[in-house]
Amino acid sequence: MYRDEPIERQVLPENLRVLQAIRQMVTDTLLPSDGRLPTERRLATDLGAGRRSVRYALDQLEAEGLVWRKQGKGTFVGQPPDPTEKLAAEIASEVDPLTAMEARLCIEPALADLCARRATADDVALLRQLADRTQAAGMGEAAELWDGALHRAIARIAGNRVMLTAFTLIDEVRMGEEWRRKRHRARTPGARAAYDDQHVRIIDAIDARDGAAAAEVMREHLNALMSNLQISLDAERR
Repeated sequence: MYRDEPIERQVLPENLRVLQAIRQMVTDTLLPSDGRLPTERRLATDLGAGRRSVRYALDQLEAEGLVWRKQGKGTFVGQPPDPTEKLAAEIASEVDPLTAMEARLCIEPALADLCARRATADDVALLRQLADRTQAAGMGEAAELWDGALHRAIARIAGNRVMLTAFTLIDEVRMGEEWRRKRHRARTPGARAAYDDQHVRIIDAIDARDGAAAAEVMREHLNALMSNLQISLDAERR
């Protein structure tokens, strides 16, 4: 099947070099506890590059959902603060991982359906790039980062602010350290390969503007995640 040429292959070598260097910094969490990146000027000096190349890299990482910017404050890893964060913090201790998966099953197939109706060619290219990054990360911790970025991109492209807020609340609840540990235990090479295949099929359906198919594969994907999580939790209790 035809796949859009990765954005990185269309840019200048210096832009690509700087993008790869800053991306490595982000995915390896080589940053202060507040997740703030060095200033553009400092990055340019440290990487021996022009400010324009640094800006290109930060623009790309922001599009991928790996960083966000605030005027006068700087660039930070992850997503910008959301009003749901306080509520998520309040209910996180009351919500178990399987309950969160039930909520994802209610929300994310519908988001995939809307995404298929509204995605542009550039949106699809970004989703494919994020899926490629997730697959390349394999069993490493960076896989969680890229996987989350892919699901957040689908939710954002869907273009429904109410549903995006609901998704963000669920995403905030499940981002705790203990929850990440449980999800990591549920990952196996076989499961990871199946997830990667499901990601590709979801994006293929979005690319084909087939909302029903996108929703169905997303449901299949989340059911697989939930089943593997249940098996892992049962084994942990024994």
